[in-house]
Amino acid sequence: MQTVCSQQALTTSTKIVKWLQTTKCKARPNGRVTAQDQSLHVACGGQRIYLRLSLIELCIFESGTKIHEDTCFYWRMIVTRKTKLMLNSASSVIYQVITIICGFILPRFFLSFYGSAVNGLVSSITQFLGFISLAECGVGAVVQSALYKPLASNDMQEVSKIIVSADRFFKKIAYILLGYTAILMVFYPLITLSSFDYLSTLILIFVISISSFAQYYLGMTYRLLLTADQLGFIQYSIHSVTLILNTVSCILLMKAGASIQVVKLTTSLIFLAQPVLLSVIAKRKYKIDHKIRFTGEPIKQKWNGLAQHIATVVLGNTDTVVLTFLSTLENVSVYAVYHLVVNGVKQIVVSMTNGMQAMLGNMLAKNETDELNRSFSHIEWFLHTLVTFVFSVTAVLIVPFVRVYTADISDANYIVPSFAYLITIAQAAYCLRLPYNIMILAAGHYKQTQWSAIIEAVINIVVSVVLVFNFGLIGVAIGTLAAMAYRTVYLAWYLSRNIIYRNLKYFLKHILTDAICVIMLFSIVKLLPAFFTLGQISYASWILLAVKVGCTALLSSITVNAILYKREVFDTVKKIRHKI
Repeated sequence: MQTVCSQQALTTSTKIVKWLQTTKCKARPNGRVTAQDQSLHVACGGQRIYLRLSLIELCIFESGTKIHEDTCFYWRMIVTRKTKLMLNSASSVIYQVITIICGFILPRFFLSFYGSAVNGLVSSITQFLGFISLAECGVGAVVQSALYKPLASNDMQEVSKIIVSADRFFKKIAYILLGYTAILMVFYPLITLSSFDYLSTLILIFVISISSFAQYYLGMTYRLLLTADQLGFIQYSIHSVTLILNTVSCILLMKAGASIQVVKLTTSLIFLAQPVLLSVIAKRKYKIDHKIRFTGEPIKQKWNGLAQHIATVVLGNTDTVVLTFLSTLENVSVYAVYHLVVNGVKQIVVSMTNGMQAMLGNMLAKNETDELNRSFSHIEWFLHTLVTFVFSVTAVLIVPFVRVYTADISDANYIVPSFAYLITIAQAAYCLRLPYNIMILAAGHYKQTQWSAIIEAVINIVVSVVLVFNFGLIGVAIGTLAAMAYRTVYLAWYLSRNIIYRNLKYFLKHILTDAICVIMLFSIVKLLPAFFTLGQISYASWILLAVKVGCTALLSSITVNAILYKREVFDTVKKIRHKI
């Protein structure tokens, strides 16, 4: 690279190349270094130096930055960390896309072959069994936080203690959850006796629960270990394959005339492969001493994590439970269709953050304060921009999509625009909290924030129950939105006061920017109704509408952010150019 550099930059570049010459790399005078069929470029120009590996920008150093003895090690660490982040994010996004596609295909077949009532029944049972997830995410997140430091220092003895302690804890929880499922099998069929016979509902609960238990109890700790070590792309790859296999198998069975019980049993058996494979892979990679003895508790705040996640699970399942008891299974089916859309969008956004918590946790464990603050600021702006874009587009497109999706379904009214807008805004509020929640979880502040999760769940339950009698679906959506909005604001406030120590005005500026982008998009759609009309009730017409709305939203987002976040937009464009 023939570039004129400042004297400081040239000195820095020389130090880089000199170190590389001491390794197995071959350094050339122009700064190009080749190692293991990969190219490491040291490009210096003006005020910055860029270090790249396989077209991945690793780090940027100002020309006056002091080079420490451990700098080269830090660069190698960055290579691994950012490469893992990219692999995790990419595989997670692919997995979520497959999940969404399969998630849309199977319910549509359920509606066609079994009707809205059966689809509502399956959705209701799945939501009730969703309480089982408290055995993983609550304690699982705490386990991951505890693993960051020993994994960063390669302390396998401490890792073994954490894994063994987690195994013991999960076994204790298992007995409680088995009892819960048994109670559900006895009493839940009584709720649906008017529509379904007792035995068929009981069997359906049993076969669905097999899959749930398999995911949470077979090899759970090893899955957490892989995730904490920034190797989540392994589980995403396995999940993607089993999802495709399950979708194909279920469709073939439905076409062959199989009952819903047989179809769901097949799903459970296929998903058994996931935890088994993850366990085998993890055992080969890590040498865990399962006979290790210890006195102190290696997993701090596990009960706090459990309490917090119980509240989160309650929040996520309240709507369906309230509708099941206080409304109809047809309304549950309507809710499930809309939730399928917004939850799919939410999961894609969440998938883009997979690996971020582990990366930030690694930075915290290594006390990399400056890099941590820079990374968080970029993540915060990126997620706010992304969430605003995708959910504003979703708000415009969701009703037209449901109209096409349920075109020949007449046993329930699926066109409820007010409910659609409210549930979309609620899930957007959830996604806006992601950067703050990720940082808080990475820092391990479970005990400090557990009451906010409990209050959020209480708000959702109380508001939903009060409003469902008069407003039905819209009532439960209002309850969800109120709860989501509360905790999003709380987490932003807590982070500013206790972890990164900054003024809350940064969060408020992001919210103002988000609102301006949404208002601009909806104003354009309202001003040009003929241009943004679905036309024919077909997927082709909807795709055309989606392209129009997406391009309009993108231009609106770029315009607003170019004014209010000029530096961030400039840096992003610059990084894209360098990668290209």
